[in-house]
Amino acid sequence: MNDILRKVLSRIAEYRDNYSAEILSEEEARILAALPSNETLDILSVAGAVRAVCAPAFFNCGIINARSGRCQENCAFCAQSGHYNTNVSVYSFASEETLLRKAEEACKAGAKRFGIVTSGTFLPEKDVDALCHAVERIIRCTGIGVCVSLGMLNAERALRYRQAGVTRYHHNLETAASYFPKICTTHAYEEDIATVNIARRAGMQVCSGGIIGLGESWDQRIEFAMTLADLDVDSIPVNFLNAIPGTPLESMPRLKPEEALRSIALFRMLNPSRDILIAGGRSHVLKEWQSWLYAAGANGMMIGNYLTTLGASFSEDHAMMHTLGVYDAQ
Repeated sequence: MNDILRKVLSRIAEYRDNYSAEILSEEEARILAALPSNETLDILSVAGAVRAVCAPAFFNCGIINARSGRCQENCAFCAQSGHYNTNVSVYSFASEETLLRKAEEACKAGAKRFGIVTSGTFLPEKDVDALCHAVERIIRCTGIGVCVSLGMLNAERALRYRQAGVTRYHHNLETAASYFPKICTTHAYEEDIATVNIARRAGMQVCSGGIIGLGESWDQRIEFAMTLADLDVDSIPVNFLNAIPGTPLESMPRLKPEEALRSIALFRMLNPSRDILIAGGRSHVLKEWQSWLYAAGANGMMIGNYLTTLGASFSEDHAMMHTLGVYDAQ
């Protein structure tokens, strides 16, 4: 086993007793990323050990795409951007009954959290009251934890969402600051950072991650993981690019499963006590290796469908989780 991996194992107990301790430095992460394939199993096994000792309990979440298409942003991966012709479904804010039904389905499938996601830079004012009323009803009827992903925030909006019962705000940074200008030019990275901070000041937890496989380097993946660590986000959703025809990244090659699993492992070692949730692109990239996401350090996954692409069936995910003994779905 590599010496750095041995050091990580020796630091686990110290981190458990003192969360200010460091499991893995940025420079050590770069060295691990460059190790040959015959070291992959050791990297995953150590990340799994970090997860077992330091990470929160296993959990799953579900989402609904509550407002689709015509987004003003030009994110190069996104089927919902109004800048590209992707033939994505376009519709206005979903009805309260639709939101409740989807939350009930997620709850029945074993999700602990339910995310309401809308396209666009900022949720239109006309939809805010409907959103808040739906959140209150979902909580009252299901008891599930509610997250929202509604674009940029200001302090007033953040307070309204929190008062409605939203406990976690989701806002992805998508990638490293140094790579972001190649992915999006319609807003600044600093605006995303500001939204993360506004959500936290309003009393909400923060869910923020991004997409692996956009063409970024390993150094930039590590930079990104370190940014999330510095922001002390509560949950990190890790997505893998599923290249959408019509977007600028439509020809980007599919990430290899080994590279995806190594990415999970490094995100875990650089964020030992955070939720790391595997989301979009999971079945597309990992395929038959999906069960390895837990061994690589993840402690949760998104179940059901994603925003514009299909996910695995609830029954398939339940079978995998039961086989591994990581989750007792009802």
